[in-house]
Amino acid sequence: MSQTTTHDIGMEGLDSLSGVDALCLFVAEDDRPLPATAGYVDWRLCGALSRVLKGGFFSGAKDDWLLLPSDGKLGVPRIFVVGLGRRGQLDAGGLSEALASAGKVLSRARMESVALEIPAGGALDDAARAEGFQRGFTPAFKGGRVALLADKGLVRLLPARKG
Repeated sequence: MSQTTTHDIGMEGLDSLSGVDALCLFVAEDDRPLPATAGYVDWRLCGALSRVLKGGFFSGAKDDWLLLPSDGKLGVPRIFVVGLGRRGQLDAGGLSEALASAGKVLSRARMESVALEIPAGGALDDAARAEGFQRGFTPAFKGGRVALLADKGLVRLLPARKG
């Protein structure tokens, strides 16, 4: 089982991710502008993610994947971006599937540690998001460390410790 730490969403949280192999972002096809962690990452990358979206190479459609280098602009070398489909239609089953898929891909890529923010959307409350993480991502990810970027309401529902 992976060790899990929690970090605040924002620049300070991103800057606290030392020793993490990859950052996993979840982007929906209707996320414009990019919300939360994806928005902070895009800002730090000088709009690189927005340019990819605008160019149509990656759209945020369900099962769409993108791998970006951070080019030293973040403490994390690689950024995996997972498409969610339409955020308003994201339900508990879709969330669990997206998280499980991310865990499998990150494991196949031999990522030993990853940072991610559990996506919100649709009618998902914090309890559904925590359950999706525990049922979807946790069993699928084979690495040793997970750094969750989360707000305090979600942190209370997770078996995690402050990192």
